[in-house]
Amino acid sequence: MTRLILNNELCIFLVLIIMMMPATAQQISGLIQVNMVRADEHNPWFDKGTGIVAYQDNGVNIQQSVLRISDKLSSGFSYDLSANFYQLGEQHLGLTQASIQYKPISNRQIRFKGRAGFFYPRMSLENVDLGWLSPYTYTQSAINSWIGEELRVAGVEGSLFSAGRNRQSPFSWEITAGAFKGNDTLGTLLSWRGFAMHDRQSLHNDKVVFADYPTVNDPEGIFHPSYVEPFHELDGRIGFYLGGHLNYFKRTQLRYYYYDNQANPTVVNYQRLYAWRTKFHSLAFSHDITPATRFISQWLSGSSHMGERFVYINFDAWYMMLSHKMNDHRLSIRYDNFKVKEDDIFVHDLNNSDGSGLTLAWRYKINANWQLGLEQHVNRNQAAIRSTLGEGTRQNQQQTLVVAQFRWR
Repeated sequence: MTRLILNNELCIFLVLIIMMMPATAQQISGLIQVNMVRADEHNPWFDKGTGIVAYQDNGVNIQQSVLRISDKLSSGFSYDLSANFYQLGEQHLGLTQASIQYKPISNRQIRFKGRAGFFYPRMSLENVDLGWLSPYTYTQSAINSWIGEELRVAGVEGSLFSAGRNRQSPFSWEITAGAFKGNDTLGTLLSWRGFAMHDRQSLHNDKVVFADYPTVNDPEGIFHPSYVEPFHELDGRIGFYLGGHLNYFKRTQLRYYYYDNQANPTVVNYQRLYAWRTKFHSLAFSHDITPATRFISQWLSGSSHMGERFVYINFDAWYMMLSHKMNDHRLSIRYDNFKVKEDDIFVHDLNNSDGSGLTLAWRYKINANWQLGLEQHVNRNQAAIRSTLGEGTRQNQQQTLVVAQFRWR
């Protein structure tokens, strides 16, 4: 039955593509990635396990399917939506982003733009490709894997920006602010599973499962289900974020964001899902060392808690990546480091976790539509909560991907 449902949803996705292609094709883009995997036998959280990479079994899978539709509505107004199909996860087909943008034509040195809808704050300099994917690796950084899982805002954003060329300056800048609802459960996965490394983005109305940890499920304790639905609004409060972008020519970029969902951590719904007060700083940096070689890095640090300090964590993660392009070939290497540290009142609910990972990827652009890639990923990670299932707390994992991609614009 599961396979039948999956196939039906895939058919619907492909039919939508076929129906839309004869229309204004320049406004429709998408891609499909199929992989061949060789992986360790650590059961991933997708299957209620404790592994932190996406795949357990060797085989062939649909890794990504993205359909993006965008167009101008009128002078200054446009819309943009992305739908994804995934073979992994609880929900297979759905929206990942949908927004309306306003960017009026102006000759002023300082200009305004805004957007409203369901979207990502522009924190990442790694996930800059179609559908919020990375053009560098297939397994994304721990930071952006988590953002793709648990963070999306349903709200509005306004920005003031100034292009350097309008001021005869090498520097361009932007300041941005957003207000939102619908991200109250942010922090659940970091607290109990810890960081993971993959490229699946949670869909609107999606559910993300994790292992059945007894200290989480215990009716005499926390009594939380072994899943989270990431985009719930539970307390009616408005969250916010503030950001700043600074560019030097088109060679160097710096982005800083502060995010606070303003959630009331004592609020719980009928599913026993709590609101988590989550706030963090994000600093992303990119520099083109040469026209062909780029360095990218990001640092994320914050805290999250629920209940009367039932769970309280501080989290910290960073990565450094070097990517080099040679004609139609791109080689990228990234090192990740991440940790979660608890400071709460339930000593039997173990929330400490940490790890590091190394990812090496080669991508070859065959032509405008086809790309071939190979990636090797290894990581070492520790999660204290695994001991409650009788497992060892430490895991060494590796995953090899061969990926064929078809893309259209």
